[in-house]
Amino acid sequence: MKNCVVDPNQNVSSAALVSSYHLLPVAKDVVKRWANETQECLTDTKTIPSQQFANHEYYGSNKLPVSTFIYQYHALGLLYYLRNHDKMALMKMIQQLSESSPLKSSLAIVQLIRYIGKVIEEDPNLTQPLFPLLSNWLRHKSDMVELEASKTILSLPKITGEQQLQAISTLQNLLSVPRTVTRFSAVRILNKIAMKNPERIMVCNTELESLINDTNRSIATYAITTLLKTGNSENVDRLIKTISTFMDDISDEFKIIVIDAVRTLSLKFQNKYKSMLTFLNDVLRDEGGFKFKNVIVEAMFDIIKFIPNSRDSALEMLCDFIEDCEYPELAVRILHLLGDEGPKTTNPTLYVRHIYNRVVLENSIVRSSAVIALSKFALIGDKSLQKSITILLTRCLNDVDDEVRDRAALSLKLLTQNDTEQAKKFIAPDFVYSLPILEQRLANYVSGDKDSFDSPFDIKSIPN
Repeated sequence: MKNCVVDPNQNVSSAALVSSYHLLPVAKDVVKRWANETQECLTDTKTIPSQQFANHEYYGSNKLPVSTFIYQYHALGLLYYLRNHDKMALMKMIQQLSESSPLKSSLAIVQLIRYIGKVIEEDPNLTQPLFPLLSNWLRHKSDMVELEASKTILSLPKITGEQQLQAISTLQNLLSVPRTVTRFSAVRILNKIAMKNPERIMVCNTELESLINDTNRSIATYAITTLLKTGNSENVDRLIKTISTFMDDISDEFKIIVIDAVRTLSLKFQNKYKSMLTFLNDVLRDEGGFKFKNVIVEAMFDIIKFIPNSRDSALEMLCDFIEDCEYPELAVRILHLLGDEGPKTTNPTLYVRHIYNRVVLENSIVRSSAVIALSKFALIGDKSLQKSITILLTRCLNDVDDEVRDRAALSLKLLTQNDTEQAKKFIAPDFVYSLPILEQRLANYVSGDKDSFDSPFDIKSIPN
């Protein structure tokens, strides 16, 4: 095996190195003896057999097989496992392989960049000493090396704006290459950077604009969402209109990315909330899974919270949605919001009708939430609604579900007392107990011996 590691034939050498990986768990001491031979593999240029293999690359019309140097990737990985416990030895290996540039395999260089990233993650003080090694690969002939170097540099903890700009400039160039996978990777990295530092990637806006009409919808989606994060109030409406044209053609995963970008932009440019809400309402009516619908609802909740002028129109859109909502969890959340915000609107009776429809048409979980929402309109909202809501709650006393009946009875009792403060404590308590802990303590209390009932259950011991 030892001789096979340094065999002139690259396929034999690769096979021996991969076998060494499998030997590590059972014979680590034996594999350690081959460290010198493994190191030699990283600097040697091996031959390839004369016969053709399916995974070879060819140049020109002569059809001459070209070495992929894959054995260097295997050798580097094995050497790392042998030295990763020794920081000094690992740093020496990184310095040697980076400065003398013996690596011909793009995969091996990518792996070396990742090892440098791990070293810096463990010790951020090494950021500046190791940065020159990473920056050397920002102008490599291989796209994958440039992408990995850029991604690693942009994730470093202690890096200057000028150093970041070098990596962003490389990604900017990669946005224009003909290879789809390279453009996708570059715009995806820029999208992540835009979440934290959108101003850094504004230099790429011209290239990102050109990707909006890319034939690959995934690339177009990332380009638009990145532009949304760096956009201004003048191009918001145009970008939203462009997104609407291909929302049906992308997966839920990318739709969620779009919705997150729209939410961020709506909070940034609050005067554009009408177009944002219209877009969110349109996609809310489209087909999609629970996670996708939940992200849209969350976005509308945030708009209502931070942009008070949007409350009435957003609540009306949510009322229309729960008329045909297939997810009870979302219906419950929206009903809770309607109960909190509906009484504050200019026309609360509009929401009462939608809420009572849920009492008539939905399952017991949604009906229970609807009863509490109705109660809030009468107890802490407009007093003129008390009579009509009392009639609606009285009808709920005949419900088949005991939870619905109990909530209706409690609400009616609070209505008869005319004590607003007491009602708020029951309907909208300021202190919410930790339900898992409360359940556990109650179970222990009930399952204890008879002596445990001598003292009452202490609700104050339950944290929030």
